[in-house]
Amino acid sequence: MKAAVLKTFDQPVSMEDVPVPEPSTGEVLIRVHACGVCHSDLHLAEGDWELLKPITKLPLILGHEVAGTVERVGAEVKDPRPGDRVGVPWLHWSCGECEYCRAGRETLCGEQIITGVMVDGGYAEFVIAKASHVVRIPPAVGLAEAAPLLCAGVTVYKALKTAEQSAGQRVAVFGIGGLGHLAVQIAKARGATVIGVDVGEDKLTLARECGADFTVNAVTEQPRKAIRALGGAHIVLVTSASRVAYESALRCVRKGGTLAVVGMPAEPIPVSAVALVAGEIRIVASAVGTRQDQNELMALAATGAVKCRHESQPLDHAAAALARVKRGDVTGRLVLVAQASGLRWA
Repeated sequence: MKAAVLKTFDQPVSMEDVPVPEPSTGEVLIRVHACGVCHSDLHLAEGDWELLKPITKLPLILGHEVAGTVERVGAEVKDPRPGDRVGVPWLHWSCGECEYCRAGRETLCGEQIITGVMVDGGYAEFVIAKASHVVRIPPAVGLAEAAPLLCAGVTVYKALKTAEQSAGQRVAVFGIGGLGHLAVQIAKARGATVIGVDVGEDKLTLARECGADFTVNAVTEQPRKAIRALGGAHIVLVTSASRVAYESALRCVRKGGTLAVVGMPAEPIPVSAVALVAGEIRIVASAVGTRQDQNELMALAATGAVKCRHESQPLDHAAAALARVKRGDVTGRLVLVAQASGLRWA
């Protein structure tokens, strides 16, 4: 099969012919239709996440936003079955027995295995996944559209859940990119008044197209002044990896509100203890989501309330796609589309 392989850190991925993997007990082989290109893939490829670098296998097939159909199943797999539409998320496997798994927080499992980091991911024509951890993709959701929901979508969905977002609240989303445009739609679907904040007019146009009630250009306007004129935000969700965005975001949270941390700047984010205490402001963080979160988001997407703005590129453009992500030359999300052909088994 064809796959985009990362051989060493800080080098472009290269297209290779590699063997089609065989599913072991409890596993399924998935024919990849689409795989989202996540900014995390770029961090992994460049080796600049010190926490994950030691556990990243090399050579590696990147990709943790994988959507496709089940091709074959291993021993003891009763569900899913061949032909089923499924997704493979960041969380490849969790133990199910530790205190975090038992508490419904499997993304914190100390024994977890990560797709496209510790095991090969979806920048390929086929991928192996644990049958217990694949995500069902509803018929109403296209596979290319579903792929980014497996990381970008579920990350902001989980962040809004963790922030206890409810109908009638004001939610400000800082950064209307791959995650931000989905956050706008999810918050809107959950009954919020949504404010989109960005530095580019094209991104603010996207926010309005996704249902934002208000938009703020952080270059020509003062977000604090504009958002506080509306009464302040009950929740400010930051998807931008900008230190400046966080500094501005905290000032937009109303008293008793919540700052939701999703974007990860390379340097520490500025937080005023005085502002936190005086306003009794909470800070919450979200790292992807559980299988339950994934199922809830897919159900929401099936209603048409959430649609990922995406651009499809062929699998052999993987290196160019990662370069575009690095330049910030993407509106919405890039998706690599694989076309496995001529591969058959008896």
